[in-house]
Amino acid sequence: MNSYETVFILTPVLSDDQAKEAVQKFENEIKTLGGTIKFSENWGLRKLAYPIQKKSTGFYFLVEFQAEGTVIAGFELMMKRDERVLRFLTVRMDVDHVAYAEKRRAKSGNTATAQA
Repeated sequence: MNSYETVFILTPVLSDDQAKEAVQKFENEIKTLGGTIKFSENWGLRKLAYPIQKKSTGFYFLVEFQAEGTVIAGFELMMKRDERVLRFLTVRMDVDHVAYAEKRRAKSGNTATAQA
């Protein structure tokens, strides 16, 4: 299994509950496709570098997970079809990237949202 990291931006017109529901839907899709969630983090409402669909802010989220390479195509297709998602980026994490992510989480003490 490979390690992946997805950062996505949800539209700012959603309430906090709706944003959490969307994140839960994406995490459940990863699990349904055979992946396991390692870590999930809400970065909150942030200003975008440039307007996307006439919106200047968005809810940022990070999800780290392990999955086979075939899972990514199905997961990204679901993200493309969801109108709540403004942008997303999925990156395959190498050994150094995984070590850095674990070090960053330990340093910030943000292991409370880690998924087992």
